Amino acid sequence: MRLALSAIGSHRSAAFPGKLGCTKGGEALPLIADAHASSVTALTSASSGPWYALWTHSHCEQLVHDQLQQRGLPAFLPRVDRWSRRRGVRRLIKAPMFPSYLFLQHPMDKDTYLAVSRARGLVRVLGERWDRLAEIPHGEMEAIQRIDAACCRVLPFPYLKEGQRVRITRGSLAGVEGLLVESRPNKGLLVLSVHLLQRSVAMSVDATTVVPA
Repeated sequence: MRLALSAIGSHRSAAFPGKLGCTKGGEALPLIADAHASSVTALTSASSGPWYALWTHSHCEQLVHDQLQQRGLPAFLPRVDRWSRRRGVRRLIKAPMFPSYLFLQHPMDKDTYLAVSRARGLVRVLGERWDRLAEIPHGEMEAIQRIDAACCRVLPFPYLKEGQRVRITRGSLAGVEGLLVESRPNKGLLVLSVHLLQRSVAMSVDATTVVPA
């Protein structure tokens, strides 16, 4: 399952994250039981208003989350299991699904915006100004909530879009660059061109082996 947070993606290019159903060893995401799906629906509808992305300083996601919760603002910080090595000891820790970001679903008037902005560790709420903030589609946030609640294995993956120039990182074609014209969860169509000849060829590639060029 591939998620693309358009608000975060556009921000990066213009200006510059009791569980059930855990999986092990990269198994496929299990079907969530009806009762659990109901709890996710309840979570989604527990508060009203659009979803916003909050950009934090490095390693300040939990700090900002806790301050907003104390102020009665329903911040959402999805986390995943990741291996960490400290002092030679490897252990499994909880880490933000999207480093330096968390989310808030709440009507955003000027007073609420100021209350959010005062949180220590926050850089800003993504958007042009307090009354023109970037909103994240509810469908994308519901998918993130379901993955967070299911405790499934999640790996970091580069944000790619069709029409973007990418580079293959592994295999016999490592280092080859081309244009990604079609992207699916596991496969992409990479176009290689010779501009002098005005000719192109296309090939299928493993989408997990390409990164932005």
